[in-house]
Amino acid sequence: MKSRTAVRGVGRSGRPPRGQAGEVEERILDAAQSVFLDRGFEGATVDEIAEVAHAGKPTIYVRFPHKEALFVAVVERMVRRRAESMAASRLSAASGSTIEERLTIFATLLLKSALVEESVALARATIAEARRFPFLASSVHRLMRARGADEIARLLDELSKSGGERQSHALAPENLPGTAGRFAELVILPILVRAIFGDDLATLRGEIGPHVREAVAFFLAACGQSEDARS
Repeated sequence: MKSRTAVRGVGRSGRPPRGQAGEVEERILDAAQSVFLDRGFEGATVDEIAEVAHAGKPTIYVRFPHKEALFVAVVERMVRRRAESMAASRLSAASGSTIEERLTIFATLLLKSALVEESVALARATIAEARRFPFLASSVHRLMRARGADEIARLLDELSKSGGERQSHALAPENLPGTAGRFAELVILPILVRAIFGDDLATLRGEIGPHVREAVAFFLAACGQSEDARS
């Protein structure tokens, strides 16, 4: 998690040049994220966010009309970054030489990138504010499930095609969305849910390797993939 000192260190006073407008917005969101995680939504104030960001309140309000909009923007940025991480993990999985290795690489990288204190804390904050922002909580859940299922389905489709003929009914094109959902529920979600509910992140990171290997092997067996067919 970024400290407030670290966030202040990148601050700059005065109106930024036109080309640096995006940099100012990122600095404001960095500051808002730091304050929201430290104070919670109720305890956070735009005054404190402005102080941490080294930005005037008018500069903040011209981009984000109220504290709620800032919170939504912080969470939406987290969702975008998680989606980018999913895509990068899928591409990195190409280094595996077997179906099992590629799925294991994908899930391992995805979980390692997800088990970061800031990401987990923001997920908890979103859940805590679900009554205040029901649309936000449902949108985050829907976006992450949809994007995650899409990346998993794309990887499964690539793997099934790389083996020549499709090797199981579960990997048929019409079944890939459901199969991708089962993969997430079996391999990805158990670790993420434990993180959100407070399990020690360092302990969970140490469990990623064994969990993923066992869960991927079980998943492939359930899909009708024999050990020979996985290679």
